[in-house]
Amino acid sequence: MVDTARHFQPLHLLLQTLDAMEMNKLNVFHWHIVDDQAFPFESTTFPDLSKKGAYNPTMVYSKADVDHLLEYARLRGIRVLVEFDSPGHTQSWGPGEPSGSLLTRCFDKEGKEHGHGPIDPTVESNYDFIKKLFTEVSHRFPDQYLHLGGDEVSFDCWKSNPNITAFMTAHRMAGNYSQLESLYIQKVLDIVSGLQKSYIVWQEVLDNKAALKPDTVVHVWIQDTWQKEIARATASGYRTLLSAPWYLDWVSWGQDWVRYYETDPLGFNGTEAQKALVLGGEACLWAEYVDGSNLISKSWPRASAIAERLWSSSTHKKASEARGRFHGQFCRMQRLGIRGGPIDGPGFCLCDGAL
Repeated sequence: MVDTARHFQPLHLLLQTLDAMEMNKLNVFHWHIVDDQAFPFESTTFPDLSKKGAYNPTMVYSKADVDHLLEYARLRGIRVLVEFDSPGHTQSWGPGEPSGSLLTRCFDKEGKEHGHGPIDPTVESNYDFIKKLFTEVSHRFPDQYLHLGGDEVSFDCWKSNPNITAFMTAHRMAGNYSQLESLYIQKVLDIVSGLQKSYIVWQEVLDNKAALKPDTVVHVWIQDTWQKEIARATASGYRTLLSAPWYLDWVSWGQDWVRYYETDPLGFNGTEAQKALVLGGEACLWAEYVDGSNLISKSWPRASAIAERLWSSSTHKKASEARGRFHGQFCRMQRLGIRGGPIDGPGFCLCDGAL
């Protein structure tokens, strides 16, 4: 997963990421394309979303850019899973949404308006906007899955808005903001189902007891509790995707690839039937502190450890036995133009002198 909203990532580096993925048998590129900070996706249906939501007019992925990336990935056997996270993480959507009613208006204790919060789930026209946007997205991205997000939704703004509290009272859910979130998620799932697409949501949607469809994929990301979370999700019959142990942006001193390699994605308390519901895992590179200057070096070859872990039997779990392979893979990637960062302390590749 690469985040292109916290910092804009140049297209040529996304293509180089796909090259590196191919070298390491990573076969799904999860594109976290927009977020609160920026909307760099050029929508043909709503062009103002990127015109008013991107950092800069030059920092936008045009239709030609997206088509090129999709074909580049296809030729390398890589699926592209795009994410449009909502109802939170949508501040950049607001300026370019035509009606101006997409985001919730927030109020302070004195009743004065101060900014905006998540998407307002009580405004019916917002679902018309979502349907039109996701109809375009579903046509432009051929993968069967859309990632719908759903994480880190703060209820504070919803609580401050008198129209929302009145709506909740009228619909017999007063004070139950998880139920309000569930209402939103359910409507979005219905929209996506109608587009003949499948969907993935972050784990908070399940945690907040939203009513999920049986075919929902739950994406587990919270580090401290992932074993309990994945056990709970699979016990409820949901297929899961795991990224909690593999956050590449969390760089620690030393050989952190060892921790990535020795994490067992099936190392939770569950039955074999539950473990069969784990679809796979994901290396995540969030971009609060990642831009074009360090995208490749933070990813590689550290992601190689995750790739081997996910493609290997659980019996292959000793980093000491993998160390030589990783060094060899690092040097091969260097020779092929992937300028990763050293993973094992002092040492060398024969091509170092030419870098």
